[in-house]
Amino acid sequence: MNNPLKLGIPKGSLQSATIALFKRSGWKINVNGRSYFPEINDETIECAICRAQEMSRYVENGTLDAGLTGMDWIAENGKNVHVVADLVYSKVSSRPARWVVAVPYDSDVAKIEDLEGKKIATELVKYTQKYFSQRNITVSVEFSWGATEAKVVSGLADAVVEVTETGNTLKAHGLRIIDELMRTNTQLIANHQAWKTPVIKDKIEQIALLLKGALLGEKLVGLKMNVSEKRLERVVSLLPSLNAPTIANLYNKNWYSVETVVNSEIVRDLIPELLKNGAEGIIEYPLNKVV
Repeated sequence: MNNPLKLGIPKGSLQSATIALFKRSGWKINVNGRSYFPEINDETIECAICRAQEMSRYVENGTLDAGLTGMDWIAENGKNVHVVADLVYSKVSSRPARWVVAVPYDSDVAKIEDLEGKKIATELVKYTQKYFSQRNITVSVEFSWGATEAKVVSGLADAVVEVTETGNTLKAHGLRIIDELMRTNTQLIANHQAWKTPVIKDKIEQIALLLKGALLGEKLVGLKMNVSEKRLERVVSLLPSLNAPTIANLYNKNWYSVETVVNSEIVRDLIPELLKNGAEGIIEYPLNKVV
């Protein structure tokens, strides 16, 4: 590739999670101190770190060919970019984050209509204004750069619109959620002109494929076990899998080796059942990628 792919890595809370995801996908990104241009073990890619809030702007204007940012910031900025892939990952959980309206626990506000004429603090200003306007609720929306939860506690605002994954931080600040504006997750986005360039498009698609494979691999584990011929049907019937399990004869015995892939969340209940029904020598192993 004569011109390397210019790839944006989100700065801030998503940076570590993004670098870890790329590592599982086969790319090692090395951030040297305060440098905004980290090294990557792929000569066809040049990385740049920028805030997720600004990523869609730089991708749209061609400063970057592609980048990772939240669906929320694409909506907030109203930028015209090509969405290549949904990538549900974060610093906390593997589920989409939520932008919510929250008020103090002792507030008289029970629903968003009760905020008529009130002041709301948020980083997501344009989207919040549009959300309330579409519902014919007149509010004053003020930009808040960080520590937004504290704005209502200190009386600087009547409510906040804030992003949350578990809701624990809002509860810790004495806030309760009264409405949800949107759900958001990370998107791999591309500049439209770059997407029309075959060699660049191929590279972006490679990245999307392997990132999605790494995310899927996080949710699954491999199971391998030995099963006697007379117990085989019963054990196989207990195994959920992407496809039918792999079954092979053990040498010179009426026993079989059974191997499959299952959701990691069910393993703690599945393994005892397998043992009860005749499986032996069960091995559980992690999966780096599932493509």
